[in-house]
Amino acid sequence: MNPSELIKKRILVVGANGMLGQRVLELYSSNNDFELLATSVEDKLVFENIDYVQSDISNRNEIKKAIYDFCPDFIINAAAYTNVDKSESERELTWKINVKGVEYLSDAARVLDSHLIHISTDYIFDGKDGPYTENDIPNPLGYYARTKLASENTLKISGSRNTILRTNVLYGTAKFSRPDFVKWVVDSLRAKKEIRIVDDQINNPTFIDDLVQGINKVVELRKEGIYNIGGDEFLSRYDFTIMIAEFFKLDKSLIKRIKTEDLNQPARRPLKSGLITIKAQSELGYKPHTILQSLELMKSELGL
Repeated sequence: MNPSELIKKRILVVGANGMLGQRVLELYSSNNDFELLATSVEDKLVFENIDYVQSDISNRNEIKKAIYDFCPDFIINAAAYTNVDKSESERELTWKINVKGVEYLSDAARVLDSHLIHISTDYIFDGKDGPYTENDIPNPLGYYARTKLASENTLKISGSRNTILRTNVLYGTAKFSRPDFVKWVVDSLRAKKEIRIVDDQINNPTFIDDLVQGINKVVELRKEGIYNIGGDEFLSRYDFTIMIAEFFKLDKSLIKRIKTEDLNQPARRPLKSGLITIKAQSELGYKPHTILQSLELMKSELGL
């Protein structure tokens, strides 16, 4: 055997306490081919038995020290400021995390020749003519969306080896995370609460384990560039909610159909959106679960 094949790949997961970060850690912590380090802004990691260092992605010195001390082959950036509405008022914080943080990661990645994998969003598009390919022209509507596009542009000029994975409507389970959309729907309907769901936002919801699969394919194949990662089914948020209710045999009459404008949200949303994943399927071998398959997995994992 070639001695180089015995050397473990070193992976640094940034934003390790979030839903995506947790699922990435669960995948790689059970694989002996990798040496793993987690970092996040919190004092402690939600998991035991995984090496952890506290660092703030928006603090240049902290995050660079975490990277330089570990010398990773891959940096997986699962950190982001994702509150779309609060981003409109907390602009400085949003920019620090979503743009400056990515700049610090890419600076260190370039010095060490690490491969940076960054998560982006369909919100960089205006939602007038979706679904979108990797080559469509972005036109972000809100401040969160503008910072995510700026982070992509930061990577493009960084000189670092990088991959951008765009995704949308992420759902799935994580042991130590707030409820995702599916669990919120299930919990609300089981409690006999009426929920208002928009029927004019079209996406292809992304099962979190499929995004983790996409990340792992990038690590395995060392592919660079932009890839769309999403589900196979394009549908409205309302129709997605109906599917969830039907699967879990819950009362659909509690689901009230509304329009996005009825919510009076501070940030505008892309309406006709979603991401075409043909490139990821052909170049990465990406194979998403169907919504029903993913709900089955969530049911068994959560005991829903």
